[in-house]
Amino acid sequence: MVQLIRLRALLVAAALLLPMFAVQAAEIDNVALSNEADGRDWPAYGRSFSEQRFSPLDQINRQNVSRLKLAWTLDLDDVWNVSTAPVEVDGVIYFAAGYSVVHAVDVRSGRLLWKYDPHVAGKKMRMAWGSRGIAYWKGRLYTGVQDGRLFALDAKTGQLVWETQTTEPGDNRYITGAPRVFNGKVLIGHGGADFGHVRGYVTAYDAETGQQDWRFYIVPGNPADGFENQAMEIAAKTWSGQWWKFGGGGTAWNAMTYDPELNRVYIGTGNGSPWNHKLRSPGGGDNLFLCSIVALDADTGEYLWHYQTTPGESWDFNSTMDIVLATVEIDGKPRKLLMHAPKNGFFYVIDRETGKLISAEKFGKVTWADHIDMSSGRPVENPGVRYEDGEALIWPGSAGVHNWQPMSFSPDTGLVYIPAHELPGYYNDEGRDPKTWTMVPNDVLGLKGFFDDVPKSAGSSSLLAWDPVHQKKAWVYATPGATNGGVLSTHGGLVFQGDADGNFKAHDANTGEVLWSASMGVGTQAPPITYSVDGKQYVSVLAGWAGGQMLLGSLSAQHGWTGRDHPRRLLTYVLDGTATLPPSAPPSIVKPIDDASVELDPQRVAKGRELYSQCVICHGVSAVAGGFAPDLRASPIPLSSPAFKAIVQAGGLEARGMPKFDELSDQDLDALRQYIRERARYTPSFWDQVRTAWNFIALTIKMKWLQLTG
Repeated sequence: MVQLIRLRALLVAAALLLPMFAVQAAEIDNVALSNEADGRDWPAYGRSFSEQRFSPLDQINRQNVSRLKLAWTLDLDDVWNVSTAPVEVDGVIYFAAGYSVVHAVDVRSGRLLWKYDPHVAGKKMRMAWGSRGIAYWKGRLYTGVQDGRLFALDAKTGQLVWETQTTEPGDNRYITGAPRVFNGKVLIGHGGADFGHVRGYVTAYDAETGQQDWRFYIVPGNPADGFENQAMEIAAKTWSGQWWKFGGGGTAWNAMTYDPELNRVYIGTGNGSPWNHKLRSPGGGDNLFLCSIVALDADTGEYLWHYQTTPGESWDFNSTMDIVLATVEIDGKPRKLLMHAPKNGFFYVIDRETGKLISAEKFGKVTWADHIDMSSGRPVENPGVRYEDGEALIWPGSAGVHNWQPMSFSPDTGLVYIPAHELPGYYNDEGRDPKTWTMVPNDVLGLKGFFDDVPKSAGSSSLLAWDPVHQKKAWVYATPGATNGGVLSTHGGLVFQGDADGNFKAHDANTGEVLWSASMGVGTQAPPITYSVDGKQYVSVLAGWAGGQMLLGSLSAQHGWTGRDHPRRLLTYVLDGTATLPPSAPPSIVKPIDDASVELDPQRVAKGRELYSQCVICHGVSAVAGGFAPDLRASPIPLSSPAFKAIVQAGGLEARGMPKFDELSDQDLDALRQYIRERARYTPSFWDQVRTAWNFIALTIKMKWLQLTG
């Protein structure tokens, strides 16, 4: 009995003393997210409020990165898209994948702790765009959902705390971007301007309750309904015609940065809807606040200032790429800067206190504009780029010199590391008159459809180190293919990036030299993160072949990855790790199949080609899959009318991410099958290739001549 009493006393004492030795749980709030010096956790999309994607950790560095090995992997067999940025707090990695399914994974073991599914599958979503990020705040996780919901979860249990609908049910809006949390508010935007009538906005919600706090519309609505604020009244003066009938666009689907020093948020806004400027605003005008950075008061959402990167945009030149904050010395004085590298190919350095442009230079191939006029801050456009004569070929195209894959700024080197791309764009508005044109499902953009395959030689990519003060290239490293992953830089003198060919690399931040490389077993576009647990620095990245740039036919398919055959996985590395990469299928090239008994009818093939525009995002242009969804030319399903109908019209594969198109008639399905068979049989002849090349060269010469002659 005495021994039992003593044992109980020891247990009580231990319980009282334990908190003294326990590691205090991280409190992720404004203070933590403002702290650039503490790299133990990675609690937000860009790690801290500055969105620099820079870590002060240096346990892994230039000298020892060769010892970096795999700690563990976690394969994710039930999600289709992992182009997302995870967060990490207190030794747990959190990420949303596929239809915003949230996962919690123990860093020490790689064990899945819990998973929360918001049950979006079964609804017709914009499938190629998965969740791009998640937010952590005071023990809760916040995630947007493709169907427009925003929800909060308990980070320890994965239990739902609250959810709210941020969009109107059944509209064209959807959420893929990461929320930002600050001052007890959750800020979220949405996408959808490329799919129909959408008027963009951002909304702030109470982080505790989910109640709406404020909303800021990015473009004005119908003047007859009145304006929500003076900013919308001012913006309306830069529009013409009846733009509100088309929505206008301006969706903020990615970049939102909170500035704790000035207590404001900077919103990166999107393209017009339709793309074609002369259709949505036939009398001209800059169309505020499209393709802009808009500064808002963080507490009220009140407009403060804006800078428009592409006035009257007509090419899908989003400014929704990340917005990075830093204090940098310019002309001998410290300046509070905002750095931005949007699609249009100019790198902007802006005074974030005033919104005044400090400098802007091309950081890639740009032919749509010659330069930025520093007196007005406006681009000096080249003649012909607005496809005034019916068509135009310009650099960059709608994919941009920089897309959503985040860049990184290192205060150590003073360089910005950009996942850069080079790919032209073809624009043609043949047959579209502002007096008669209307937005319909097969003509949302106001442009003639593009049906040809994109050859693998059409574009390229690189990791670009850019000096933002002197606005010049420091170094460049060519990456495989035409797309690449987001970037992370560290105090260890390293820059990490995953590539499309399936390799994860560490570069010397000063020179670009590859110091370390490891196979992931599949390509990626996702950005890596780094953090410290139990005194060990880890690096994690999600790998898997999916995302919006998978629709570019042979350009995307060149690496041989396929969604059905290759893994989606979370990989974590540590110095002297001992894990082994699980085997995965080697890259493969699609081999179309055919049924010789099927007779092709040119009229039905032509109709099917038009209908196939709804399938391009997932199954690729010209029915050449980029590796995300199955290549329909090689699928036996379209060979069978009943099987095709059961999947496309009745939704037989909704559980696997294939939405149903019950609005399609049996005649429509037949036309689609005809088009797929025609594509399966098509092999470009020598003269087809010559004609394609000549059309490309001729249009390039035409655009150059217009620039020279004015």
